[in-house]
Amino acid sequence: MDSIFKTMKAAVFREYNQDPTKVIKIEDIDTPKIKPNEVLIKVETAAYNYNDLWAIWGEPVQTPLPHISGSDAAGTVVEVGEEVTKFKIGDRVVSHSNMSCRICDLCTDGKEYDCAQRQIWGFQTGPLWGGFAQYTHLPEVNVAKIPDNMSFDDAAAISMVGMTAWHMLVGRVKIKPGQTVLIMGGTSGVGMMGIQIAKLYNCDVIATAGNKEKMDKCLELGADHVVNHRESDWYKKVRQITNKQGVDVVFEHIGKAVFPQEVSLLKMGGSLVATGATTGYDSTIDLRYLFFKGTNLLGSTQGTKAELEQVVYWTGKGKIKPLISTTLPFSDQAKGHVMMANADQIGKILTTPQKL
Repeated sequence: MDSIFKTMKAAVFREYNQDPTKVIKIEDIDTPKIKPNEVLIKVETAAYNYNDLWAIWGEPVQTPLPHISGSDAAGTVVEVGEEVTKFKIGDRVVSHSNMSCRICDLCTDGKEYDCAQRQIWGFQTGPLWGGFAQYTHLPEVNVAKIPDNMSFDDAAAISMVGMTAWHMLVGRVKIKPGQTVLIMGGTSGVGMMGIQIAKLYNCDVIATAGNKEKMDKCLELGADHVVNHRESDWYKKVRQITNKQGVDVVFEHIGKAVFPQEVSLLKMGGSLVATGATTGYDSTIDLRYLFFKGTNLLGSTQGTKAELEQVVYWTGKGKIKPLISTTLPFSDQAKGHVMMANADQIGKILTTPQKL
């Protein structure tokens, strides 16, 4: 390995804390040595996700310490292992964060997101294995090529949230043209992708957001209608928009604060697909909606590499455009976590490990 790669700077925390600024430090550490099936990536851009906060907090699960967070990384391949066949030095790539065994019945059936050994790279992996570093390493199967016309910023901004939203709507719900889709939290990472994927499938999209600025942004992203989910009667407004017919699909990641109302909005045979619960996990529903209406309640986590590649393809074609809030220099790495916790941003927060 060239001597310039022997050490690198990384955003490291060595203990859990509710305040990211107290524990995250930019450290000089050894550049990882790759395994035969891995590639070494010079990280140009990495994106923040809510699981980065969970890692720092040490809850709901404790991540390996010392820890480097970051599940979205885009950059250039600078070294390849001897068993790697699909990538070469100089390839422009983005991470596929769903890591699985690849040999169990579920993996070989194309359901690696349900693998019992599945881990989210940059969240559950470690110690010291994530995207918030100048260099990172990944197995060949967890890397996707990006087209020359796609910036590293756009690639990092779409990788986890795009794959997750695609899996929710296309993989799990199997949306169809003409359906009415309710996208909760439309300016969140997954929400912004959900709006655009649903429109790609020619669905009628109702989005929600927490203030006027975010509501306007949902419309810019392609939503046909938007309501403020912080208003107590938000679900009544959704029902009015649909002429009291309800919606075919609810795209859910908010949780306890809105879950009962979301279920009540579904049409007969409608589907709710959930991938998070930022307002709490212990929700209730009126079970009559479940059995009388033949409601489908679906869980969804991560997605397949093929689904990530679909998002990369459509982004390269300009049909999906990531919403980027800000790009921080690596020296301000902890600031991005604070912004995430405070929900200060509209769109994705990025950092540039090569720029301190």
